[in-house]
Amino acid sequence: MATASPQSDPLYQQIAERLRADIAAGSLAAGSRLPTIRALAAQLGVNRDTVALAYDALAREGLVEATVGRGTFVRADAPAPAAFEPKLSAGVERLLELERGRVRYAAPAGVVPLHSLVPDPSLYPVDEFRRALNRVLARGGRELLSYAGPQGHAGLRQVLAERLQATGMDVAPGGLALTQGASEGIALALRLFASPGETIAVEEPTYHNVLAVLVSLGLRAAPVPMRDGAADLAALERALERPEVKAFYTMPTFHNPLGTSTPLAHRRALLAAAARAGKPVIEDAYEMDLRFAGRPLAPLAALDGAGLVVQLTSFSKSLFPGARVGAIATRGRALDGIVALKHASDLGGALVLQAALAEFVGTGGYDRHLARIRRALRERRDALLEALAAEMPEGTSWTQPEGGLQLWVDLPGGVDTAALLPEALREGVLFAPGFQFRHDHRPSSGLRLSYAQADAAALRRGVASLARALRERLRGGRAAEREPLAFV
Repeated sequence: MATASPQSDPLYQQIAERLRADIAAGSLAAGSRLPTIRALAAQLGVNRDTVALAYDALAREGLVEATVGRGTFVRADAPAPAAFEPKLSAGVERLLELERGRVRYAAPAGVVPLHSLVPDPSLYPVDEFRRALNRVLARGGRELLSYAGPQGHAGLRQVLAERLQATGMDVAPGGLALTQGASEGIALALRLFASPGETIAVEEPTYHNVLAVLVSLGLRAAPVPMRDGAADLAALERALERPEVKAFYTMPTFHNPLGTSTPLAHRRALLAAAARAGKPVIEDAYEMDLRFAGRPLAPLAALDGAGLVVQLTSFSKSLFPGARVGAIATRGRALDGIVALKHASDLGGALVLQAALAEFVGTGGYDRHLARIRRALRERRDALLEALAAEMPEGTSWTQPEGGLQLWVDLPGGVDTAALLPEALREGVLFAPGFQFRHDHRPSSGLRLSYAQADAAALRRGVASLARALRERLRGGRAAEREPLAFV
């Protein structure tokens, strides 16, 4: 039993509190006999009346009972201590509120998963990656089981820098910091430029987890509407003129959720607008390696001569998410800030996985995988586009991506796609409703369809199911208001 120590509470209350804690922790189990008043008083060096008062307090609470001639025992039916309810920060409370509105997709087997951007596990290069992992462990196992350092594995930064240089970027291995996927990169980049209470300009619609990260960091979103698959430049300029707006987050290549890519002229104009405002640009290039049609476009970071752009890349969509490896490319004080934030937050990622990726990329395994997955994604995209043209009602429109894992569909009749989702599930298909890609979660007649996990046959089935649910709603066969998402 812990000894009493000087505190502001009366001594008997201190003793009672320590005994109470021992009972709650199980150190004094039900039926246990407490020390006699005389023995405990001697142990603690206090008056026996002080211990007697402590035992009386516990008895009044129903935690112990005294039996004449036998002693004082912990009651078998002692009331359980009240559960501790911590007071969470205001930012976490706001994040929990956002989480309660998030769609959680749980569905019976056989439902076509057109909602998920997780790559198809059947396409993961398991055997080849395992061989790369075995080779690096055999060469430097002990060293690879240590901390990675804030910038990460030097060999992986070397091969990544070479790949980024091929896109036109002026980047060296020292200009990269490895991250736990693009998700950590987003959080680091936002923290780099904005403090709680400040604002980041974001496209609308945008990646829904960026909105969650903003909330978690106490930041606000300044929405910039998308026009014809690209940020409205006039609206962007107005947003960047606001002093509380500290940066612009954008996905110019294979935008999530739209699937669109902005033309070169728009990219140059965007950078010019950012330069005039003196505001940095966070370029999320998370699907940059998944182009399977059209001509490659220079990323913003390759067009940036002024040091405006912080670029985020990731292996999560092009390879598999379990590696949890991405990268931030930047320079100067921005790089210094990223490295400091990274060092303060996690001391670096999993060095052994980073080394295995360096081996996998450096020996050609990644390019062989990309060739396979690009062929599969093009076949699936084509099947999805054909199914949409064949099945969807008049007035439906959709984007036609040249890469990535997703496209966007706008439905006719002002249909709220959150209300449509339970009906689509009953027909056997899931999609991502548009409201979750808006900063204020207002209703949307748009939805995101993914061809990441479903093969061509499943995509055709899924679109036919979606079309049936939509036609039923357009006929007024179900209530027009949004229904609870009972399956989440």
